[in-house]
Amino acid sequence: MSNAVINLPDEKEKEVAAENSRLLARFLDREEGISIQVEDDGLQTVTLPRQAVRLLVDIMTHMAQGDAVNIVPVHKEMTTQEAADFLNVSRPFLIKLLEEGKIPFGKVGTHRRILFGHLVEYKNERDAEMKRAASELTKLSQELELDM
Repeated sequence: MSNAVINLPDEKEKEVAAENSRLLARFLDREEGISIQVEDDGLQTVTLPRQAVRLLVDIMTHMAQGDAVNIVPVHKEMTTQEAADFLNVSRPFLIKLLEEGKIPFGKVGTHRRILFGHLVEYKNERDAEMKRAASELTKLSQELELDM
């Protein structure tokens, strides 16, 4: 991840991405994938699985907002610094999480490596817990008739 080249979309790409993300989003509820035609020396039909359509919509939505997009496979091994950057925490805090067993990791020599999939699981759990806590605070606030 640290060697990735960041290419931000230009204005034309943002417009095309916005238009096409809306168009493809209409097909997200389909159980099967979709077929699209690609113009080359002739017309070629390409079948996209449902998950690929979902990814394309997500990618183009981010591009329409001017964001760079990077796809990382869940089995990619990340360094502690890459993992800390992804979670938006300090490296020492991440190492503490690893040593406490909150995120599984392996070692390559003396270096810790974390699977990206494990980071996503931890982040999803952390986000869900934060959402539950915010909901509980809102509920308590309403019970006490306080405005937040």
